[in-house]
Amino acid sequence: MLAPDPSSILAITQGDPAGIGPEIIVRAWQEAPDALRHCFVAGDVAVMRRAARLMAGPQGLAWPVAQIERPADALAVPPRCIPVLQVGTSLVPPDYGCITAEAGRSAGVAVEWAARAALRQEIAAMVTAPLHKEALSAAGYGFPGHTELLQAEAAAFQGVSIEQVPVRMMLANDELRTVLVSIHVSLREAIDRLSRGGVLQTLRITHASLARMLGRVPRIAVAGLNPHAGEGGLFGREEIEQIAPAVADARAEGIEAFGPFAPDTVFMRARRRPGQAAGEFDAVIAMYHDQGLIPVKYLGVETGVNVTLGLPFVRTSPDHGTAFDIAGQGIAKADSLIAAVRMARSLAGC
Repeated sequence: MLAPDPSSILAITQGDPAGIGPEIIVRAWQEAPDALRHCFVAGDVAVMRRAARLMAGPQGLAWPVAQIERPADALAVPPRCIPVLQVGTSLVPPDYGCITAEAGRSAGVAVEWAARAALRQEIAAMVTAPLHKEALSAAGYGFPGHTELLQAEAAAFQGVSIEQVPVRMMLANDELRTVLVSIHVSLREAIDRLSRGGVLQTLRITHASLARMLGRVPRIAVAGLNPHAGEGGLFGREEIEQIAPAVADARAEGIEAFGPFAPDTVFMRARRRPGQAAGEFDAVIAMYHDQGLIPVKYLGVETGVNVTLGLPFVRTSPDHGTAFDIAGQGIAKADSLIAAVRMARSLAGC
C-alpha cells in the first residue's frame, strides 16, 4: 500500500488551553470548512472537546471531535468533524484565563511536535494558535515565543547552531507587509543589537521569501530607527552608520532595497488600499517589534497573519494573542486564523 501523501495536510497547534486558541479553531471549522479541509489539530483531545461544547450551535449540538493517531488520518475525517491528534499527556482543561505551567507545557509540546513533523515532511505546513509567554516560561521553556522555539527546533534538526538558522517575523494583511529586524526583546536591547549585518540579513531573508511568494523581485523599503530617520545625524547616527550602509550592501547584491525612510511615513507609502493600486513597496523592514506591528494591526488585526521567514518549513499564525480576558465566552473571531490557514496553503503550494 502506498503511503499517504502529506503534501496537503496542515497541522494547527491548539495554543494555550486557557486562551482563545481552541475556540477559534472550532469556529474556523464552523465558518470555513473548505479552508480547513485536510487540516488537523495537534493538541489535547479533552481541551478541544471542551471548546467544541462551548461553540455548540443553536440546538446545543457540539461539532464532533475525532481523535486520530497520525497526520494522514485527517484525510479520511468527514468535513464537519474536527480531527485531533493527542500530543503529550492528556490534560485536565484548565480554567479559562489562568496562567499555569501545565497549560504552557501542553501548548509548547504541541508546537514542538508540529515543527518536528514539518521538518520530517509529514505535514505540508503548520499554523499556530496563540500561546501565552508567561505560561510557556512557567513550563520551563527558555524561549519568549513561537519564533525562537521554532528556530531552535529547526537548528537541532539540521545539527547546526541557532545562529545558522536566521529567521524573521513578517506580519501581513491585505494592505501591508512588515518584517522585523529584532523580535521579542526589550526596546533598549533592540537598539543595542542593531547592526549593519543584522539589517542586511533581514533584507536578504525578506528578498528571498517574497521573491518566492510573489514570483518576482520585491521592492523593499527600510524604516529608520530614529525620528525623521535621524535627520542627517541630528537625532541619532544609526541610520548613517548602520542602516544606510546595509541598504547599500543589499542593493549591491541585486536586492531592490530603499531607504532608510522616516518611520512615521514609510508604512503609508507601502500600503495597498482596498480597491486601489499596490503601494510603492511590497514590504517594509522595521527596526523593532512595535514599530512594525502597530501599523499592520491598526489596519486590521482580524485578518493579519504572522509568517516566520527563514525556516525550512512553512509556519503561519494569527496576529493576535491568547486574549485571556475573553477566553471561554465564545465571542472570539476566527478571521485571522482562517487567513493564516489560507496563507499557509498558498506558501506550501497546496
